[in-house]
Amino acid sequence: MQIFRLRHIVLYSLLVCAVACLAQDNDKVLNRQYADMKRIHYGFSVGMNFQDLNLTNNGFVTEDGESWFADIPSHSPGFCVNVMADLRLHQHLNLRVAPGMYFGNKVVQYRNVLGDPDALEPSHYKQSQNVKATYIVLPIDLKISTLRYHNMRPYVNCGIMPIYDVGKERNEQLKLSNFDAMLTVGLGCDFYLPFFKLCPEVKFCFGLRNLLEKNRPDLQDNPEMMRFTESVSKVQNNMVVLTFYFE
Repeated sequence: MQIFRLRHIVLYSLLVCAVACLAQDNDKVLNRQYADMKRIHYGFSVGMNFQDLNLTNNGFVTEDGESWFADIPSHSPGFCVNVMADLRLHQHLNLRVAPGMYFGNKVVQYRNVLGDPDALEPSHYKQSQNVKATYIVLPIDLKISTLRYHNMRPYVNCGIMPIYDVGKERNEQLKLSNFDAMLTVGLGCDFYLPFFKLCPEVKFCFGLRNLLEKNRPDLQDNPEMMRFTESVSKVQNNMVVLTFYFE
């Protein structure tokens, strides 16, 4: 998947390393020594997300001899904000719930692989669709932490994240379901600062549902638009999220 391009991973790693360097300036002094002993604690987070769609093309050929291929060639960062509640289950185990909102978009490019790029009518060779998303999310994660080392404590997490797109529905080439559930896996590190705990985290999210709605009565009289839905058999969400928790 293109969203896991090396440059994205390098960007996340550099950001996390920069925060780590800042946080370790005074690592000989133990900050917030009893922060992890609380049964329940709260916080919030801000961050950015890179949204992607895994598109499965089926090679459908129209009566006019067109075969459309859909892809997302590039990605733009979106914004996300969450509130968080953390329940301590064990010395190394926490249950974390972080409802919030994710904002972002994906631009789907359609190309007629049997078409002529020099045709007089460009729409018969190439088109695009801007898929905007405003997600209400409910991440539920199991956080597994190592032993604390000075003022840092690495961790991994895994969980599930139901999402609901509250954006308005529009009659475009592809119509996607508003609801999805995503499996998530991530890694991060707790940095204990004098007045709060900072936790940068990278999370990878994998959609479980086929979001494509094939039943399009709104396009029955519009074969020029319906051909795109017929050319795609499956659409799944994927996402990379870089988050900074303040606890």
